[in-house]
Amino acid sequence: MDFSGKKIMIIGAGLSGTAAANLLSGENAELILFDANAKNILTEESIRQKLNDTFNGRIVLGDIPDDCRQKLDILILSPGVPRDLPFVTLMERKGTLVIGEIELAYYYAKGRIVGITGTNGKTTTTALTGHILSKVFKNTIVVGNIGTPYTELVHSTTDDGVTVAELSSFQLDTIKTFKPDVSMVLNITPDHLDRHHTMKNYIAAKMNIASNQTQDGICVLNYEDATLRECAQNLKPTVVWFSSKRSLENGLFYENGRIWHAVNGENTLICETDTLQLIGLHNYENVMAAIAAALYFNVPLDILREALSSFKPVEHRIEYVATKNGVKYYNDSKGTNPDASIQAVKAMNAPTYLIGGGYDKGADYSEWIECFGDRIKHLVLMGATKYAIAECARKHGFEAITFVESMDEAVEFCSSHAVPGENVLLSPCCASWGMFKNYEERGRIFKELVNALH
Repeated sequence: MDFSGKKIMIIGAGLSGTAAANLLSGENAELILFDANAKNILTEESIRQKLNDTFNGRIVLGDIPDDCRQKLDILILSPGVPRDLPFVTLMERKGTLVIGEIELAYYYAKGRIVGITGTNGKTTTTALTGHILSKVFKNTIVVGNIGTPYTELVHSTTDDGVTVAELSSFQLDTIKTFKPDVSMVLNITPDHLDRHHTMKNYIAAKMNIASNQTQDGICVLNYEDATLRECAQNLKPTVVWFSSKRSLENGLFYENGRIWHAVNGENTLICETDTLQLIGLHNYENVMAAIAAALYFNVPLDILREALSSFKPVEHRIEYVATKNGVKYYNDSKGTNPDASIQAVKAMNAPTYLIGGGYDKGADYSEWIECFGDRIKHLVLMGATKYAIAECARKHGFEAITFVESMDEAVEFCSSHAVPGENVLLSPCCASWGMFKNYEERGRIFKELVNALH
């Protein structure tokens, strides 16, 4: 796309917005970087410190200028900006091209692309896929929702390289031409309905990842997700299935501690799961999705197996921390909702002390409690939700509950009660706000306390 002479507004002055502004600063375009600055924490000076010296556009905080309401050629939305904002819909009606940071980067991108989405498991699968492909492709970059904006690194892409992008529903909602060679949808469960309003809209945003693909690409899907089985009927790319519950005639499947690749009923053993540092059935699904991409790119099996065994779990996602006095400690601070925390509980293969609780998002904890089975020995609760979780647990017949006031107290209780052969798992099932800045801080504090144990 030729941006020369275009009037372009970027909404959002966070990581994605400033990266987009930097990318466009070399173009002969009229640029406006806008942020509503609702919390009054941004200043023009603080924003300019994140921009290239070549950026010669306007920075606007607070209210949208009248001249921008009259005419814009292109409106670029950061992921946190809803498409249904009145100003955005007004501009669309006036013929303004509305895109997101991912679409913008794609205009500059070189090489092949793997796009990964799903309600849960995106980050682990993205990191693992990047880890595998980097063993074969010297220029492999990992971008997107995992932390680094695509627009920040797109000038580093090369014709012989591969980009692996973690993509949220917010990012996929604004693509127009973005076309990955490999797309993945790991699973779809209710999430972000405050933004998408309906499950139909949320599913459509997720499946948008494959909307521009053709038969020369593949879309990797979870066969055990009924929604994805239905969506697959309308896809143009070749569908590659993976399953954690049944053998497949074609695709990847898990069975009795092994991951197989099937082609017309002929099975090839890819790896045994006890060689992996990732644990839990949901992680084996993530592994199979990454393997599908590796096979598409013809990664040799010996290199693939070494990469799988050497990959370490992403921080805060069922991350093994240490073994202290025969007790294993796991950090799953990213378990901020029931679906994510359920997977962490299911990954435990020994009696477990579970640390939970945090900010109240109004979640229903019933399904989480019901999955405890004989895995969870004791529930250690803190934060605003501790009493609500305890009430739910007791309704389901679970009575082994202790309340604590801090992470220090939680770790101290677990370390003094767990015996050799048992686990301690931090998987709060809740957001961290109120006690911690974010889930990363919560996880780091937990790990520091564990590592300080004698």
